[in-house]
Amino acid sequence: FKAHELTDAAIDKDVFLHTGDRGEIDELGRLKITGRVKEIFKTSKGKYIAPSPIENELMLHDDVEQALVAGESMPQPFGMVVLSDAARNKAKDAPFRDELSRTLNDHLEKTNARLSAHEQLEKIVVVREPWTIENGALTPTMKVKRTTIEKRYADKVPGWYAEKPRVVWE
Repeated sequence: FKAHELTDAAIDKDVFLHTGDRGEIDELGRLKITGRVKEIFKTSKGKYIAPSPIENELMLHDDVEQALVAGESMPQPFGMVVLSDAARNKAKDAPFRDELSRTLNDHLEKTNARLSAHEQLEKIVVVREPWTIENGALTPTMKVKRTTIEKRYADKVPGWYAEKPRVVWE
C-alpha cells in the first residue's frame, strides 16, 4: 500500500502479478498451481528439478504422511518421507519394516517411471522424526520449511547416497 516501487516490481507492464508461484494452464484455460519458483533447484548435472509434483507422487503411498524432494548439487534428486503414526509404530517390527521397505521401493520405481530421467529419484529416505510446527519444520499454515529440513539433514546426505538400498532408514 502506497509503496509504488514494490508494486511496480510485483506487477509487470502487462498487469501480471508475480506471486512466486509456478503453474500451468489446462485444456480448459484454468490455472493450476504446481509449486513455487524458489523451490526449484539444480542438480550437479545442471538440470532443474521442480520438487512439488514429485512430492505429490510420493504422498500417494498409503503409509507416507509427509514428503520432500531435495538434492541440490547432487547427481540425482532424492526423496525424504515421514511415515504416518500407525506405520511409524508398526515399523518397529522387523517383518513389517521389511515389507514397508519393499512397498516403498515399488512405489519409487512406479514414481520414477513417470518422471524424466533427470527428475528420477536416486532413493527414498525414511526419516524418524515427523515435521511439525513445534520442531520448526512446518509453518503455522502447515507448509514445509524446505530450507530448514534440508539444513537439518545436510550432513547425512552423502552417507545416504553411499548406501546401496534404494530405501534408506534414518
